[in-house]
Amino acid sequence: MAGVWKLRQLKAKSGTVLAQQSGEGFVDTALKILISVVIGALLLAGLYMLFNDTVIPTLVDKVKQLFNYRG
Repeated sequence: MAGVWKLRQLKAKSGTVLAQQSGEGFVDTALKILISVVIGALLLAGLYMLFNDTVIPTLVDKVKQLFNYRG
């Protein structure tokens, strides 16, 4: 008798779970992935520009000054 009762509960739960209309679709997921890729690419491009224009030339000058030391 207990097994029949548990089977009915399981059937009722599975019916409500399968009947739910909420959820996340493929388009929503694809849009989130696309937005994250674009933001990541913009961030990487900004860092690349910063390092090429600001950090690397300054670092190169300091290294050149270090090896051209005349004491």
